[in-house]
Amino acid sequence: MTPLKAVRLAAWTAVVAVGAIAAAILVTKEFGGDSPGVMVASVGGPFTLTDQHGARVTETDLKEHPSAMFFGYTFCPDVCPTTLFDLTTLMRDLGPEADKLKVYFVTVDPERDTQQVLADYLQAFDPRIVGLTGTREETDQMLKDYRVFSRKVPQDDGTYLMDHTATVYLLDSQGTFTGTIDYQEKSETALAKLKRLIAGS
Repeated sequence: MTPLKAVRLAAWTAVVAVGAIAAAILVTKEFGGDSPGVMVASVGGPFTLTDQHGARVTETDLKEHPSAMFFGYTFCPDVCPTTLFDLTTLMRDLGPEADKLKVYFVTVDPERDTQQVLADYLQAFDPRIVGLTGTREETDQMLKDYRVFSRKVPQDDGTYLMDHTATVYLLDSQGTFTGTIDYQEKSETALAKLKRLIAGS
């Protein structure tokens, strides 16, 4: 491994670790009363974005089916294509049950990830994956409500990368957060989580 690749790997490992810790802190809160220690979601809220086909998507579209939601961007060099490939493989392994699940790829970089860019990019993955983009304001509001970390990292050549939360959010058929799939989690563990999510919805 070259020194540059080693630095990049170390940086992404740190991002994933920070994202996981932040998710554990920010997306949960405790019940009181009869359910001590049970954790429930404190993420989510109203949003209006546009999918890669030009249709408007809001929080009401998360109802009536369970969802897996990943926040990333098309210019991502490694984490995003890896995660989308993993989700594509998981949907294949689910078989017919995959049709009961909606998978969303929400951009954290709407300036570059236009509707057409998303449409072209997602052709490499399962065709059921829905890409979402919008204005900077629309996107920022959703990132805030879903407690998603995102930060622009300028590069020496004038371009930029985006540090961002690297986990997949799992939502039940009411659009309520129920858990996560970690970055590069064992496939059998991730598949079991999706099966439970579908069965419970």
